[in-house]
Amino acid sequence: MDVATPTLETAGEMVKDELAEKCQKLFQAFLEEFQTGDGEVKYVREAEELIRPERNTLLVSFTDLEGFNQELATTIQEEFYRVYPFLCRAVRHFARDHANVPLNKEFYVAIQDLPTRHKIRQLSSLRIGTLVRISGQVVRTHPVHPELVSGFFLCMDCQGVIKDVPQQFKYSPPTICRNPVCNNRSRFHLDTHQSKFIDFQKVRIQETQAELPRGSIPRSLEIILRAEAVETAQAGDRCDFTGTLIVVPDVSQLSVPGVRAETSSRVAGGGQGFETEGLRGLKALGVRELSYRLAFLACNVAPTNPRFGGKELRDEEQTAESIKRQMSVKEWEKVFEMSQDKNLYHNLCTSLFPTIHGNDEVKRGVLLMLFGGVPKTTMEGTSLRGDVNVCIVGDPSTAKSQFLKHVEEFSPRAVYTSGKASSAAGLTAAVVRDEESHEFVIEAGALMLADNGVCCIDEFDKMEVRDQVAIHEAMEQQTISITKAGVKATLNARTSILAAANPVGGRYDRSKSLKQNVNLTAPIMSRFDLFFILVDDCNEVTDYAIARRIVDLHSRVQDSVDRLYSLDEIRRYLLFARQFKPKISGESEEFIVEQYKRLRQRDVSGGVSKSAWRITVRQLESMIRLSEGMARMHCCDEVQPKHVKEAFRLLNKSIIRVETPDINLEHEEELEEEEEEENGQDANGVNGVNGHVNGHADGHVNGINGHANGINGHAEPGIQSKPSLCLSFTEYRRISNLLVLHLRRAEEAEEEEELKKSMVVNWYLKEVESEINSELELISRKALIEKVIHRLVHYDHILIELSQGLKGTESETPEEEVVLVVNPNYTLED
Repeated sequence: MDVATPTLETAGEMVKDELAEKCQKLFQAFLEEFQTGDGEVKYVREAEELIRPERNTLLVSFTDLEGFNQELATTIQEEFYRVYPFLCRAVRHFARDHANVPLNKEFYVAIQDLPTRHKIRQLSSLRIGTLVRISGQVVRTHPVHPELVSGFFLCMDCQGVIKDVPQQFKYSPPTICRNPVCNNRSRFHLDTHQSKFIDFQKVRIQETQAELPRGSIPRSLEIILRAEAVETAQAGDRCDFTGTLIVVPDVSQLSVPGVRAETSSRVAGGGQGFETEGLRGLKALGVRELSYRLAFLACNVAPTNPRFGGKELRDEEQTAESIKRQMSVKEWEKVFEMSQDKNLYHNLCTSLFPTIHGNDEVKRGVLLMLFGGVPKTTMEGTSLRGDVNVCIVGDPSTAKSQFLKHVEEFSPRAVYTSGKASSAAGLTAAVVRDEESHEFVIEAGALMLADNGVCCIDEFDKMEVRDQVAIHEAMEQQTISITKAGVKATLNARTSILAAANPVGGRYDRSKSLKQNVNLTAPIMSRFDLFFILVDDCNEVTDYAIARRIVDLHSRVQDSVDRLYSLDEIRRYLLFARQFKPKISGESEEFIVEQYKRLRQRDVSGGVSKSAWRITVRQLESMIRLSEGMARMHCCDEVQPKHVKEAFRLLNKSIIRVETPDINLEHEEELEEEEEEENGQDANGVNGVNGHVNGHADGHVNGINGHANGINGHAEPGIQSKPSLCLSFTEYRRISNLLVLHLRRAEEAEEEEELKKSMVVNWYLKEVESEINSELELISRKALIEKVIHRLVHYDHILIELSQGLKGTESETPEEEVVLVVNPNYTLED
């Protein structure tokens, strides 16, 4: 038949795509004619930009297209994959008309401002080839490769040239030589100098936590970026990708173990040219069919708008003006009104955590963490972190996880993980082998995904020690260094960490320090700026209030939550307030140094107010960061002493609130007695001095004990007054401060009589005589004050007993006549 035998004239002809060519003409007309509001042709200046060697993509707004020609916009949206090469051709003609660009330079078009955005789950085969915009979080980025776009081939038989062979995702040589005489089908040589290459990068994105339906595993999708779009998305970013869905053969399915070896041996043994024809006889190999998968070909990448949980700009280059432009007038007025609020601190706390009753200090700490300090870089290039790390330690059912969940829902870039279920690689970053290219790529972990946000780690104490070590670098230097499998990289992890931990025995033991209560190493503890301890105390008033709150929540879920500001308003305010970079004023500098000296002093003096953990320079930096956070919250350009005062108060709360056990005076002495007896027996006769000392101390302790018991026995035989010898920590502190003040006064006045132990006891009883109603009470008070003095001398070393007077008069003094003086190194607390 005539139809089946093509003549030479028709053999090389291309099929014309009428629709696409019409689109090309209309699109070029749009670029030539579309004007902005002031009559200027919008895209001419952008076309002139394309002269620069690194530029090759023209950004076109979809809303402009719709305004110009609705039919054109609809066609482009529905048939995007089909008309895309023609749109690029239109851009090339347009650029050549308006600018002096090289003839062989390729141009591309990128479309932005698409009105609807889809989730990864909504992408189905219906959307293949159409223009869509999807959003997700980048979890893995591959290195950039050159990709062959159009090949320039030489025929090895007749040396004929075959130009512009289009390539699509794989290397495809021409099917047959174009020379009618030559029948070569397989032997072609690619001329790399005259072929066209383009940058190509693969990126894997995943659904964000907020979009994930409950109980589902997040879906991921491979994205192909080309030309200027490469390297625009980093791991951890939330981006919008505009482009089209395409179908690619799933090569990784073919390379199942066992199958690869068999196919390669068959191909190698076959005749010439056999290997270019792909796999034959797949059924024999056990793979029934070639499977396909969806990929997304993106032409434009834009960071997600902060309202949808992203960051507007990559760098911290936003100014108050640029933020103001993003808001409507009403929203801006609300932000201004909030900044003028006198009671802003309290109102923000209650609006952020309306369902949690009490715990005001924790709310304040978390709020300052969201505002954060100012990150700085020194002249040498060392970076000082500005993020605040907070750790909440407490009994079960004290709303720890509730705080973490609230922050995760509120903060745009927050990641929630549980300590026991996370490995070191899952928290920092993992190096994984790609299924197709078999090269190593970095996959971001929780801390990288929370870059510029908050990482909430629950059950922090139950993490393996080796996994905790992985966080050390991220918490202070804010980077993650990886040297694995030939990949050496330093990645950013500028994140605040909010951790929740349970005490060692399940409940917090007040008689032990924070260090003994929490199963954390010293380096990790020093990296937290604030520690909050939530103790589940029985208190009728708070129990009643909490019960009312919870029952209220269960009965009227919506009505019982009273927020002054909505979460969106707080988000906008946060975004605005974080633009401030407050400087520390001279007055505040003095104040910070003074407070730090006090904290260090207290740490060294030990004794009563021994702090929860060692005060290091990191606590000084914490104070600076918290002060800056306070200044940011009030939109100030300068850190004032009132901000430092609040920061110091919070830091102080988290350091001192820790060790407030009840002082059991009886118990201490029994312990001491036992120890003394043991020591006495061990060192009996070995060391004369030791024996002497032990004997002396032993008698001394027993003297007091016997004395106290004697009184008690005399007062009421058969009843032990142990309860009266248990003091609350605050009461003990109050009595010790009274005694110290009295002794210092007497020392200054050089009244030696007043310093004698018996006189001190009498003075104290006189002070409290209004509270004493009976002889029995008087006796118990006397026993109590003697025990307190004994503890202050032998345990806290705040008082010193002198067996000789101040003037140096030698005399054997009985127990009551010992002179008491205050340790000169002791500094009195507030």
